[in-house]
Amino acid sequence: MPTDDDERDEPSDEAVVETAATAAENVVFSRYDTGTVEDIDVTVTFEDGVLDVAVYLNAPDGRHDERQVADDAALAAQAAVDELFSS
Repeated sequence: MPTDDDERDEPSDEAVVETAATAAENVVFSRYDTGTVEDIDVTVTFEDGVLDVAVYLNAPDGRHDERQVADDAALAAQAAVDELFSS
């Protein structure tokens, strides 16, 4: 049974969303120069303990596959949140 102390040790919903969004953006911009990215949309929700991450990327002049980078960014966001909860 969770106690009040357990709940205080958990990161806030805002911290979860910020961590996920930052991790996703870091992956995208580690593979593309900012001038190459025409559009990026990172949508993160965290409700009732469920994380949802969607990454849209438009970088037509880039040398990487946009879908793969978007998928990698979403996976990195999930991993960053997992680490946030485990620390």
